[in-house]
Amino acid sequence: MVKSFSKIAIRFGLLPIAYAVLRLYFSLIRIRTEGEEEVKAHLRAGNKAIAALWHQRILICLGYARRFAEFAPAVMISRSRDGEMIADVYRRLNFRPVRGSSSRGGREALAQMIADLADHPFAVHVVDGPQGPRGVVKAGLVSMAQLSGAPIVPVSISVNRAWVLNSWDRFLIPKPFSTVFVRWGEPHFVPQILDNEAFEAIRRSIEKKMQEIQSRDDRAMGWQESLL
Repeated sequence: MVKSFSKIAIRFGLLPIAYAVLRLYFSLIRIRTEGEEEVKAHLRAGNKAIAALWHQRILICLGYARRFAEFAPAVMISRSRDGEMIADVYRRLNFRPVRGSSSRGGREALAQMIADLADHPFAVHVVDGPQGPRGVVKAGLVSMAQLSGAPIVPVSISVNRAWVLNSWDRFLIPKPFSTVFVRWGEPHFVPQILDNEAFEAIRRSIEKKMQEIQSRDDRAMGWQESLL
């Protein structure tokens, strides 16, 4: 369904209309947050950060992302047709897409993200995309933090009512008039010098923490089974 919609939108030049529809759709959704102002204060003070979130939740956060437009975040987006539609939406939110993923152009895109953090304060990274496995933090997140010096800030995004797609990540689409809760976690700094064992220990630690916080927030929003 998503692939068919993106193909039609790109072929017939309907991306501006698709964006307008999304804006209208997300105006029907209530957003609550925790830790947002602390992150903004951190960035406004001249510090850097990498926001880390799950692929399953990227649509949920679109209605919220414009709150960080002032920082013009970089975000890695796949080179697929679906990625082109997503990149167009993020550009309209004043995000700066870097095209590539772990399955296609990933090494070059990661290098661009690291270089970008030398001159810009903020990046957003989908930790298990674009093809999973679901709920597994890939090494690129840790490498980005290690080589840029920017801390990783886990982002938990929950919704009380949503459609769950039959995709590899059980992609979530928030229902109209639902409530979204966004929690910004504590920053995690990654040392620049690490051996393989220490690197993997940090990756597992961040993964475990993100899974725990996300599952806890999901339960608080009414989901009885784990969505990750």
